Amino acid sequence: MKHLIDLETWPRREHFAFFSAFEEPFFGLTANVDCTAAQAAAKRLGVSFFLYYLYHALEAANEVEAFRYRIENGQVYCYDRIHASATLGRPDHTFAFSFIEQHDTLAGFIVAAEAEIAAVQASIGLRLNDTTGRPDTVHCSALPWVRFTGLSHARSFSHPDSCPKISFGQVFQERDTLQMPVSVNLHHGLGDGYHAGLFLAAFQRRLSL
Repeated sequence: MKHLIDLETWPRREHFAFFSAFEEPFFGLTANVDCTAAQAAAKRLGVSFFLYYLYHALEAANEVEAFRYRIENGQVYCYDRIHASATLGRPDHTFAFSFIEQHDTLAGFIVAAEAEIAAVQASIGLRLNDTTGRPDTVHCSALPWVRFTGLSHARSFSHPDSCPKISFGQVFQERDTLQMPVSVNLHHGLGDGYHAGLFLAAFQRRLSL
């Protein structure tokens, strides 16, 4: 479900009008999160660390209203819940798009994610369709081979896009902690660095449980 934002009374109406006129309205930042407790929890539960942190990243994104805003036909909508459109790899080093529905529980999410992983492994090509291209998603990707400090995305400026993009990098040790770089890209008409900070704080809180 989604509801229409009244642009006449919306406090961000001028920000939206200003940045929506840009050829590139997205901004991005990169920060490290402490995933020491999260990796231990995933191991204790016997689940994929990738799926464990992806679930908690989606939970954190759903906490921040700006991450649930989407631009559709020039109007801004707020979705009640957003899901993951994640890039999933294959043994031949190609990848495909997916749709992973968010669930109320980690167990339910993992069941849905494992079904999508199996579908990707049994397919070829990008799997770009109406489901993997749903607007009520966050575009997610993992680069576990790279301890990146910055990241950019391939974008078609002629294609309307307002989905946040979150990328996760290589886990590395720093003193007695495990750290993971996280890149966050948002449409500047819908959110600012403050909202990216809210997401990262919520994500860190969940990883530390």
